[in-house]
Amino acid sequence: MAFSYLRPRSIDEVVSVLAEHGPNARLLAGGTDLLVRLRSGHTKPAVVVDLKRVAGLTSDVTEADGAIRIGARAVMTDLIADERIGRNYPALVEAARVVGSVQIRNRATLAGNVCNASPAADTAPALLAYGATVNLVGPTGKRHVALEDFFTGPGRTVLDRGELVESIDIRKPNGPTGGAFGRVTRRWGVDLATINLAIVVTSAGEARCAFGAVAPRPVLVVDASGVLSTRSADPAARRAAWTRLLASTSPITDVRGGRDYRQAMLEVVSERTWNVAMDRLDASRKKDVRA
Repeated sequence: MAFSYLRPRSIDEVVSVLAEHGPNARLLAGGTDLLVRLRSGHTKPAVVVDLKRVAGLTSDVTEADGAIRIGARAVMTDLIADERIGRNYPALVEAARVVGSVQIRNRATLAGNVCNASPAADTAPALLAYGATVNLVGPTGKRHVALEDFFTGPGRTVLDRGELVESIDIRKPNGPTGGAFGRVTRRWGVDLATINLAIVVTSAGEARCAFGAVAPRPVLVVDASGVLSTRSADPAARRAAWTRLLASTSPITDVRGGRDYRQAMLEVVSERTWNVAMDRLDASRKKDVRA
């Protein structure tokens, strides 16, 4: 299979190529998904655009506009190693740690994981639960899209012709916060998730729960009743809150698991993950008092 291979130096050049070729162009950053699809013949682009020398697309993790900004070329290993991400967004680090193998994590970018738009993407629930925003650049300039509005279906996003992801912002916690990530796979090692989820609870009484591999796209649901941000809530009220949240999912049966199994494991893993998030919220509250 023949295709053109381009190594642009500027974002403007990338935008121009994407606008010209549309769906016949593919971006190459880490390449962990693209190379597999090229070899299998599932993807047959006219042009492959290598992003590794593009000025303005960085692997930096910086602070900007009251958020942590993750550059489009930042890989999973960068996230795992960054102290600020580990301190403020532990669920994201936990998710990044289970993306593929060590070799994959050294190459796979966070932006690529998001743009791939797999319903089972491990980083998507954590980013949703933390309220991430995707920063796009294209022929008409820049725009910012909340991640919960970014996914439109399996493998589909709101990216317009000529657009690409420049960076991803995650808002800084406003007060004590606890977050955790949970996952079930068919086996230990490198495998796609049968289900995955992230839960972020705050001292303000909000619980943000995001689920993967249980709907056509990652699902975010928020409970503001306060019953999921305290262990002293009435058990019946907490069960009712979980019932409302899990009703937003729609598991299917596929090669990784049956519908009934996914539904049962959602309840179990949600409870376990919530307990870890609550432990971290309690620790965050104690640290806030000492400060």
